[in-house]
Amino acid sequence: MKFSHYFFLISLLMASNLIAGCGRPADSAEKEAPVSIDGGAVGFALSLAVAEEYQRIHPEARVSVATSGTGGGFSKFCAGNLDIAGASRVIRKEEIEKCRENGVEFLELPMAIDGLAVIVNKKNQFAKCLTIKELDRMWNTKAEGRITSWKQINPKFPDERLLLFAPPSDTGTFDYFTQAITGKRRNSRTDFTPNRNQNALVQGVIGNPSALAYLGISFYMQNQDRLNLVAIENNEGKCVKPVPIDNVLRNVYNPLSRPLFIYVNKNNLKTNPSLETFVRFYLENSWKWVDGVGYVALPDEAYVKTLRKFERRETGSKFGKAKPGEPITNFI
Repeated sequence: MKFSHYFFLISLLMASNLIAGCGRPADSAEKEAPVSIDGGAVGFALSLAVAEEYQRIHPEARVSVATSGTGGGFSKFCAGNLDIAGASRVIRKEEIEKCRENGVEFLELPMAIDGLAVIVNKKNQFAKCLTIKELDRMWNTKAEGRITSWKQINPKFPDERLLLFAPPSDTGTFDYFTQAITGKRRNSRTDFTPNRNQNALVQGVIGNPSALAYLGISFYMQNQDRLNLVAIENNEGKCVKPVPIDNVLRNVYNPLSRPLFIYVNKNNLKTNPSLETFVRFYLENSWKWVDGVGYVALPDEAYVKTLRKFERRETGSKFGKAKPGEPITNFI
């Protein structure tokens, strides 16, 4: 399917926040055991595309795909109430401890790469490139109530009111951006307009000439004719945008390139053959839809290593020590 088709479909499905798997009529075949996925809005499109194709090939399958945020997905997953958690950040230490308390062992499997897009209104012709230092000045906790004008970010910018939009604090996108830009978690100002629906963040920027937001690259790409994409000065001192997306794949759009994951309940793999079959299908075929839903495919080496990790049932997190922008192949 085309990229635009998927986002039209996703917009319809997000309203209900749950995609129910199709099944054969009750008298045609015994249904497979259900498989449940929940997690971040970023990455949802890929899981939806994979589940849709899997159910087309296996009409008896029942795969539900929901999005209650990365934090919400991990909460259900570590309570033992979910087969797969979709995540746009690495699992936290406290979440790992909660999983351990409930006897949940997990496999951490990277599935794609995303570039966080920093966007401004189409009328904004001055914020063409921002440094990490400027973004830090804009977003860290010390900025709250104090940094309210574009001119305070850069004296060359106009003295216009700064309006900020971002995902809420319980999302993986918020966590990753905050750590990448300010150097630590929970170090973001809170006087911005939050919204879990990243399409609403896009509309906020479109409707306000002085606005800025950060979000997953796929949400920019479906609205790129109505937005300006800001280049970010990377670790090498070059102004780089996440589009073309090859900049994300080559890791030159750093530190705002990040891996997207699925976390799989190892115990459920033992008791639910349907989960085993679906995850294997996901690992072997998800690359076919990555570009179409607005993300970046992993390097070939990473897919091979991830499949091997699944076959060996390697549990735990290796990405906890990864710094924003580091190549993911270093941690598989």
